[in-house]
Amino acid sequence: MSTTSAWVNPLRNAKDKRLPRIAGPSGMVIFGVTGDLARKKLLPAIYDLANRGLLPAGFTLVGYGRRGWDKQAFCNYVREAAEAGARTTFNERVWEHLAKGIEFIQGNFDDAGFDKLSARLSELNTSRGTGGNWAYYLSVPPEFFSDICHQLERVGMSNNTESSWRRVIIEKPFGHDQASARELNEIVNAVFPESSVFRIDHYLGKETVQNIMALRFANQIFEPMWNAHYIDHVQITMAEDIGLGGRAGYYDGIGAARDVIQNHLLQLLALVAMEEPSSFAPAALQAEKIKVLEATQAVHPLNKTTARGQYAAGWQGSEYVKGLREEEGFDPESTTETYAACTLKVNSRRWAGVPFYLRTGKRLGRRVTEIALVFKTAPHQPFDQGQAEALDQNAVVIRVQPDEGVTMRFGSKVPGSTMEVRDVNMDFAYASAFTEESPEAYERLILDALLDESSLFPTNREVELSWSILDPIIEYWAGIGQPEQYRAGTWGPESADRMLRRQGHSWRRP
Repeated sequence: MSTTSAWVNPLRNAKDKRLPRIAGPSGMVIFGVTGDLARKKLLPAIYDLANRGLLPAGFTLVGYGRRGWDKQAFCNYVREAAEAGARTTFNERVWEHLAKGIEFIQGNFDDAGFDKLSARLSELNTSRGTGGNWAYYLSVPPEFFSDICHQLERVGMSNNTESSWRRVIIEKPFGHDQASARELNEIVNAVFPESSVFRIDHYLGKETVQNIMALRFANQIFEPMWNAHYIDHVQITMAEDIGLGGRAGYYDGIGAARDVIQNHLLQLLALVAMEEPSSFAPAALQAEKIKVLEATQAVHPLNKTTARGQYAAGWQGSEYVKGLREEEGFDPESTTETYAACTLKVNSRRWAGVPFYLRTGKRLGRRVTEIALVFKTAPHQPFDQGQAEALDQNAVVIRVQPDEGVTMRFGSKVPGSTMEVRDVNMDFAYASAFTEESPEAYERLILDALLDESSLFPTNREVELSWSILDPIIEYWAGIGQPEQYRAGTWGPESADRMLRRQGHSWRRP
């Protein structure tokens, strides 16, 4: 059961939603604390939360791993990670306070290590005032989830009580298909109830992703047109300009569709396409996303509505880069794709007939993530021939990264004595509109997990539905050999362009 309400900060007015939320008495155990994710993202985010005053005074961070570190050695490691990766300025006073609650327990995923962990957490509940409230961050591969969860259960560290809570935070991948995702969910839910499971999709912690809901539901100018009567099609793009970067062993067998479309892009689709929730409470928001995913499916035939590719050698800016098959540790016969695109439809009254085009890839023209809603042309244009030749379809483009913001494209008259209409852009940029600096995604998500605020965390139902959408596409690709090659620095294989041309559309060039 959730016990967030068991602790109330007496110095705060709970009704004032403008105030920053501060976590109550709690601590966090990070499994896999020596890995890249913890060092580059989690530890800097925890320091930033402390520096912003959003962690409780007695917050305790416990690292668990095989290294023979004592408290001081682990403190040094955390400090180095914070100094290297923190978003906020390093403050010695903040660090000294945080360091008092930093601990390290040496152990494998066996009985002895968890017995030591259990005993130490019991002591910290009293000495640090954590109240028995612990979040367990599983920054480890999914094959270790079962061992860790069952060990936590064995030593009595998984059960919620009337006065304390225990939560588990899980990183993707959430399985490699629907069957494995369901099995993984069953393993975790056998120990932790679904209400205590927080699945991290760091994209949902980005400020511009959350702004989708504000853009839609706070503005009367958008929501009345957010449907098939006005919108021609939707493009959701996550492009990277980097290659595998030494991750060949991890990436082979996973590919772009599993790595990005199943989680990040389908979650963006759900937020764009969902109906207005009754509130932004977790259950209400998740219910609307589930409805969208239940109504979403791939458009057939898949040989015309999907595309995949592998990057070949080419120029990335001014640098000549090798192709995927020349990357160290990558099997040149592999069928793993670095580019994936698909056409989806949402079977609802709001979106009937509107194709959703999703694409992601590595070694593309530039790094960008955006959602483009492209509108239908006006039903009647009283212009003479040639007066509106330069006019394209109107669009609302939500830029998730970089240069976070929103752009609106519409037609305007060119100054002069003749009637000539041309595209212009109206731009909103977070960097220039607000003086406040946006928190990093992991800051938001870690704090939400400590606060029992699960709106931005996919449920097991969302995960399984996402796989049910993607599985038929991956299964089809598995039977057609190697992906098409595309040159590094371009925008993907020719088949991706053909995919849209068949529908009379073309990809945006961000």
